[in-house]
Amino acid sequence: MKGLIPDSIIKHNNGNTSKLNVGVIFNRKFRRFLLMTIPTLILFSFIILHITKDESETYSDHIQQNINYVSDNYNQQDQMFNITQLKEYALNIKGYYLAPGNVQFKYINPKNKIGNPDEILKKHEDLYNWVLTQEINEPKDVDLTNLRPKHTKYERANATIITLVRNSELGDISRTMESFEDKFNKKFNYPYTFINDEPFSDEFKIAVKKLTNAPTYFAVIPQSLWKKPSHIDPDLEKEGINALLEDEVAYADMESYHNMCRFYSGNFYNLPELQKFKYYWRIEPSVQFYTNIDYDVFKYMQKSEKVYGFVVNSYDSAESVKSLWPETLKFLNMEDNYKYVNPNGAFQWLLNDIQYPTKNAVAGGYSTCHFWSNFEIADMDFYRDDAYNEWFKYLDSTGKFYYERWGDAPVHSVGVGLFADKSKVHWFRDIGYYHNPFYNCPNTPSKRGCETATFTNAILNSENCMASWIDYGIDDLAAIY
Repeated sequence: MKGLIPDSIIKHNNGNTSKLNVGVIFNRKFRRFLLMTIPTLILFSFIILHITKDESETYSDHIQQNINYVSDNYNQQDQMFNITQLKEYALNIKGYYLAPGNVQFKYINPKNKIGNPDEILKKHEDLYNWVLTQEINEPKDVDLTNLRPKHTKYERANATIITLVRNSELGDISRTMESFEDKFNKKFNYPYTFINDEPFSDEFKIAVKKLTNAPTYFAVIPQSLWKKPSHIDPDLEKEGINALLEDEVAYADMESYHNMCRFYSGNFYNLPELQKFKYYWRIEPSVQFYTNIDYDVFKYMQKSEKVYGFVVNSYDSAESVKSLWPETLKFLNMEDNYKYVNPNGAFQWLLNDIQYPTKNAVAGGYSTCHFWSNFEIADMDFYRDDAYNEWFKYLDSTGKFYYERWGDAPVHSVGVGLFADKSKVHWFRDIGYYHNPFYNCPNTPSKRGCETATFTNAILNSENCMASWIDYGIDDLAAIY
């Protein structure tokens, strides 16, 4: 049982204090009194262990272990620490504290970066440029030998290419498909699922089928998954839209855009046509691919047990997500929802405030860093799991997809940052990509058409959050590429 309580926060009989000095000296009678205070010990056990739903032992087993350990060691210790100090220890050292009804997170600047926002931005630009200019090839953490189609009977993963597109965007999606087929899908023939809130025209169907040898499916979104829900208060919605317009938030008064954000945030994986699939790769009209992709990205995700993949990582409009993080904390502090948090989540990435402190302040403690969701390769079972699904249902109940303008990118990103092990999130650094105005342009042998390490134009370079992910989301950069 030794190790359940960190040795560094215990003062031993010989008088040596712990290096963290978080104890308080108690006399022997008071120590005996505390030993009888079982509720405190129960809470203590939750704090130290940060129990998650996937652990094999029951909560009661963990609690009894901690009670036994503390009881055995009180006869040997001259120091006791209280719950408040334990919480401070967890927040200051680990950056999070998980207990029933008391979930907290704190940005602790693990890399000890010092400077004003302009100086931090310069450091982050230098880090981003240094990483992107390193010559790389394909991921090396997985054997890719069998992830290349050698014959017509190649067994694909259970996956589809998805795109939400209108009939009027036929030209733009055609250009995307031409680039996408050339760089990836002509080799693998993964099926496309075209999604629309109204039926596709025959012209659209015929045209896109001519661009690929892969199967094509056409899905019309049920109104129950697309339309504004009935619980939305018209007065609150109008008030919210006016506030967004004052803050110059794009698409603030476009209901279809709010519908789209809500649909992609939590309803798309419930689409009947997608129920048979596990993985998806989302593409958008008017995007460009710059590198050859000669391995099966879906099988890479499967073999490496990744749940989410991205290429661009940027800051969002803080005014559009003012209460997303506060509402998320409310959810996590309800009942036993704290159990959904993955202790190895990307909390510091979600919380960093050194490059863009103004955004963090407006967004209630959320950095607004997010994976740009016009490109994402992910496991829909992650969304279908209780953690993400229950959280989305709570977010939807607040009405703030309409009272504010919560986007699917920050919603996906906060969900992934909280509920997924960050080691299961993959930056597809080797895939060259562009969606106006951002690039992912790596230094690879097959890259053509973009300038290495370009993120965007000089004016928008401050919107790049990739350095924060490099710092806080990737434990070993060299282990992947």
